[in-house]
Amino acid sequence: MADSFTFFSFATKNLRRKPLRTTVLILAIGLLVSALVFVLSFVRRVDSVIRIASDRLGADVIIVPSGSRGAAEDILLENRVKSFYMDKGIIERVKQVKGIEALTAQTYLVSITGQCCDVPDTVVVAFNQDTDFIIKPWLDKALKGRLHKGEAIVGSESALNISLGLTEVDSHLFGNLFKMKGTLEKTGTGLDTAIFIDESNIEDILVKGKSSLKPGQISIIFAKVKKGIDPSKVAGDIGDSIVEVNAVARKDIGRNILGTLKDLNRIFFVTVAMASILSIFLVWAVFSAIANERAWEIGIMRAIGARESHVSRLFMVEVLFIGLIGSVIGIVAGTTVSFFLAKHFMLLKNVSADLSLWERLTIALFSLAAGTGICTLGALSPIQRLRKMEPLLAIRKD
Repeated sequence: MADSFTFFSFATKNLRRKPLRTTVLILAIGLLVSALVFVLSFVRRVDSVIRIASDRLGADVIIVPSGSRGAAEDILLENRVKSFYMDKGIIERVKQVKGIEALTAQTYLVSITGQCCDVPDTVVVAFNQDTDFIIKPWLDKALKGRLHKGEAIVGSESALNISLGLTEVDSHLFGNLFKMKGTLEKTGTGLDTAIFIDESNIEDILVKGKSSLKPGQISIIFAKVKKGIDPSKVAGDIGDSIVEVNAVARKDIGRNILGTLKDLNRIFFVTVAMASILSIFLVWAVFSAIANERAWEIGIMRAIGARESHVSRLFMVEVLFIGLIGSVIGIVAGTTVSFFLAKHFMLLKNVSADLSLWERLTIALFSLAAGTGICTLGALSPIQRLRKMEPLLAIRKD
């Protein structure tokens, strides 16, 4: 009676008695778990992408023109094509703020399409190689040297990356011919889709007149603060002393997106919680019906010497079997949906990173435990009633 194989055989035999009912229950658990996997994957991906991207920018404070913070985050986090400008003289004013250790500036230009050899709409980043500490770590790995005038290098996910291969490619940017020298290593930021040029090319771009950029303008300033000084305080001091700009500490980058994510979290988890409650009631209803159908069998078993623990174990095997099968189906379905449909969501459409294998495995294990636990919780009451049933009453009742 206590043999594990006997318990499993008894449980699977009982499941085959009502295949439709068992199938419906497994699918219900599967749908619940698939929703849970998708929600956890969605939330984790957005949150991790924002945090990883902000950490990899290499700056403690970011300074942009007043009202352009959202556009800057669109470029840095979501690969969107935007341009915004401020006076270059602001660099010297930022240097005067207490706590600043190093500064570098970048200029964002939107490429023009429609001419021979032009690239699709993308952000072209002009930067100063002498002061830069944002692009330089990846540039050193890719080129082992400097970008010269008339040369460019593309991000790991740029439209030109496919055509580069191991050869150099010529392309037009703003009416100027550039030689594409190679591809940067993946950074995990929105800059992975950009094209990078030295700021010495800006003069030629202005001469051609094919950009909205004006002489003496830049787009963004990256600042490092001195050790021991709070970046948030420095950002506040910059904002107070220079009204033409918005200064954001690195930890606050993406706060608006994270705020939206928190609202989505609440909606998602309330929906999953309601579905969980419905699943618990469904399991309870099914196993209550099973308990009524098998009362006579259990009565006979108890009459010939089966203990309460034997009854519990028999039905727990059945419950766990349904929970595990449903959860595995849900994990596969939820992972597939999150993997293939994520790009159709605006919030994830342009982010440049995916979940790691370890993160997906963690979500799968948590969802497996949740699906099996919900199934077990719903069956506890009917199983408890069965194990406490008086054998003679059960037999006579039948």
